[in-house]
Amino acid sequence: MTEMDNQRSPWQTKLHEIIFEAETPSGKVFDLALLLAIILSVVAVLLESIASLRANHGPTLRAIEWFFTILFSIEYTLRLASAGRPIRYALSFFGLVDLLAIVPTYLSVILPGAQSLIVIRALRLLRVFRVMKLVHFVGEARLLGAALHASSRKIIVFLGTVLTLMLIVGSLMYLIEGEEHGFTNIPESIYWTIVTMTTVGYGDLAPVTVVGRILASIVMIMGYGIIAVPTGIVTVEMASATRRAVSTRACLDCARDGHDSDASHCKYCGGRLRE
Repeated sequence: MTEMDNQRSPWQTKLHEIIFEAETPSGKVFDLALLLAIILSVVAVLLESIASLRANHGPTLRAIEWFFTILFSIEYTLRLASAGRPIRYALSFFGLVDLLAIVPTYLSVILPGAQSLIVIRALRLLRVFRVMKLVHFVGEARLLGAALHASSRKIIVFLGTVLTLMLIVGSLMYLIEGEEHGFTNIPESIYWTIVTMTTVGYGDLAPVTVVGRILASIVMIMGYGIIAVPTGIVTVEMASATRRAVSTRACLDCARDGHDSDASHCKYCGGRLRE
């Protein structure tokens, strides 16, 4: 029993189990209720962005927005109260997301005036960060995050190679086609290379000479292979991550999860995990 455990009251432990644990009965009920609240709040934001609905049902939509803002404020406060180290949770990724979900609505109150309407509307757009809270409820998101993290170095090296290749091809296309065919400078030619290699193909620039078209054909074919490489890298890492057993238990101190199934202490802060 650690000093932090002795300082934790029974209600904090129970509250932590309800809010942060995903595999307990009370935790599942809380997660489902919170998931429903998030979806409804996002729907209200989407509806409020429609001018006709805002004109006819503006007060109702704003009342709904304030209801969910107060609800999420209470949830955020309870998360801080149940965490053994609230500052650590507040500065974590999801702690900041939780804060961004409620702050804009309060800011719209202290920034009144017609001149500030544009600023307020821009701040209110930050409420879409609530969508990111949905990751709390998708176990596959943790798997994908682990795969992306494990393959980040390989992808960075790959992207560096691709960018170098785009620079070379753009320079060649500038020399081959020239300004008379629309390739007025090397950055413009690199833009064409990016559009072509990613198979987007806007068509605003196109080679005219035979050599330019041959180079363009090579770049188009290379684009398919380039798209497939990072997909293969991430797929391999996802298969590797799937084989590693990961628990959804949250740390009693910093509230972070994703620990090994047989772990007894948090790998981030060293705090005790729930048995």
